[in-house]
Amino acid sequence: MRNVFLIAELSLREATRKRLVSVLLILSALFLGFFLFGVYRLELTLDQRAVDAGLDGRSPTGAANLPVMFSALFGMYLVYFLGSLMGVLSTVGAVSGDIENGVMQSVIARPVSRAQLVAGRWLGFTAVNVAYVALLAAGLLGGVRLITGYTPPEALPAAALLLLAVTVLTSLTVLGSTLFTTLANGIGVFVLYGVGFTGGILSAIGTLADTPTLTTLGRVANALMPTNALWLGASYHLQPEIMRQVGEVSRGANPFTSSVPVDPLLVVWAAALAGLGLAGAMWRFSRRDL
Repeated sequence: MRNVFLIAELSLREATRKRLVSVLLILSALFLGFFLFGVYRLELTLDQRAVDAGLDGRSPTGAANLPVMFSALFGMYLVYFLGSLMGVLSTVGAVSGDIENGVMQSVIARPVSRAQLVAGRWLGFTAVNVAYVALLAAGLLGGVRLITGYTPPEALPAAALLLLAVTVLTSLTVLGSTLFTTLANGIGVFVLYGVGFTGGILSAIGTLADTPTLTTLGRVANALMPTNALWLGASYHLQPEIMRQVGEVSRGANPFTSSVPVDPLLVVWAAALAGLGLAGAMWRFSRRDL
């Protein structure tokens, strides 16, 4: 395990040396500032409307506060999307990049097994990706609460599902990095990400049109790539009861949110898929000719 942690530490240093962390922090701060300024202007508008209507104030979970609720939910979807991009782009060359640059030959000559190398790379990049999503989500939700006083009802379970989704993407990207070139790996993982997103759309259309075939296809796609299903589960926890009721009335027509919780078996499968991705990467690289 010592070698694994050593490789993970080297991966973190590599990310810092390439200014990945600093660039992410700067761009994330700009994103949060831009988004929260919009929330601030929205809050002022809603307050003025309440005054014009002769109201003393707005309930944080009342119908008059729905625009703020939707803003917080949409902001967390952006966190999920940015975290997914981070999970793929930061990890796409975890192994293949070193092979293409000729660095891998000097690394594996040291007393570190190939499996330990892959595990260390996975651990280092997973730590970066998970920390990025956690900090971005905390900053967004904290900013919304500071400005509006509103906090989604079950933010912690939602954040846990988002972190699991990013971990799944990181594991699959590391696996692809042991199988394909960096470019092919990036394209392949984004296609898989699209499969999961398509599953959400098919499920929504199937539910709205009462077409079991589309619903089944959507479930199959979500099982193949559960990241979007994890986001939908997170969206359930981020919605107060009034928003869930709106979703039920619309019969799930919105493919970006869900009015029902995620299936626990799918969460278990997502965690198992992340583990299988790592195990497969370690096995494949241990037997790969360089």
